[in-house]
Amino acid sequence: MTATAGGGVSIAQGLVCPAPLNANDRVQLGHGSGGKMSAAIVAERFWPKLQNSALGQFADASLITVAGAELAVSTDSFVVQPLEFPGGNIGSLAVHGTLNDIAMMGARPVCLTAAFVLEEGLPFDLLDRVIDAMARASAEAGVPVIAGDTKVVERGKADGLYINTTGIGVLDGALRPAPGRATVGDAILVSGPIARHGMAVMAQREGLAFESAITSDSACLMPLVEQLRGLGSAVHVMRDPTRGGVASALNEIAQASNVGVEIEEGALPVPDDVRAACEMLGLDPLFVANEGVLVAFVDAAVRHRALDLLRAHPLGAGATAIGVVVAEHPRMVALRTGFGGTRVVDMLPGDQLPRIC
Repeated sequence: MTATAGGGVSIAQGLVCPAPLNANDRVQLGHGSGGKMSAAIVAERFWPKLQNSALGQFADASLITVAGAELAVSTDSFVVQPLEFPGGNIGSLAVHGTLNDIAMMGARPVCLTAAFVLEEGLPFDLLDRVIDAMARASAEAGVPVIAGDTKVVERGKADGLYINTTGIGVLDGALRPAPGRATVGDAILVSGPIARHGMAVMAQREGLAFESAITSDSACLMPLVEQLRGLGSAVHVMRDPTRGGVASALNEIAQASNVGVEIEEGALPVPDDVRAACEMLGLDPLFVANEGVLVAFVDAAVRHRALDLLRAHPLGAGATAIGVVVAEHPRMVALRTGFGGTRVVDMLPGDQLPRIC
């Protein structure tokens, strides 16, 4: 159940991986959701043993200084199922996902590494398509894959293949967004329609047919970051809302910055076909993964300029403002509905759609 502003309760929208009763002694699928269970396993098991100042930034990438150079470093693993989906495959997704994590810190990515875990029996034609897609995405971004590794496991042990990528970027100029920099009064922008990636993968996975084909938005967001770079320190936060969708990203930022977030239901850019598919499946598009959309918290004084800059690039043509940062209800996200009410948008315990990225 989800609390509402009026003191009542409403049934949480969407199917989720439930938090099981025996969660204390086993890893559950929900621990990979990007929601509350993911946060718990990191906080309770990984952080106490691996903690250091870089890891403690809890951002899309860690910022470090090496020989006087300020670098951003991020690593990510991709286990999407199915391996191919409308708009991309695991190869292009791995490049886009890691480059976007670097770009969200205001850094310019300079290189990637890639490690493949292949399952015995994987068709070579499928592997070739994945590698081709990775090569194209890397070339289009101008960021080469400079190191890699390949391992093979027994049949039935890897769902075809998994990919891990690491990206390194260089910080440049005054653009230094961070999860804890959101400020009361900030405008909250999204660069385009949300929930396309998750629904494209879901439709492909389940063999669902809709009136129009839903394609993933998987894309490299570096060009949009470059559009905003001239705004410098007026860009306070940038995130790519992947696992857990826009809702989880907003909650993480609200908590990191100790501010309240208010968004308008009518301002959320959900494509009609995606909305219809979500309604049919009982899913909330706010929690559905994206792979080619950024969320930006910018100083209110540059709101219109930021929107103009985003819309000037094809990737940001659908950019819109969805809300503001407020002093009230710190560390919480509230959504104003089309009926004039307000409901709390909390992080889900698990995931509506596992194995999305």
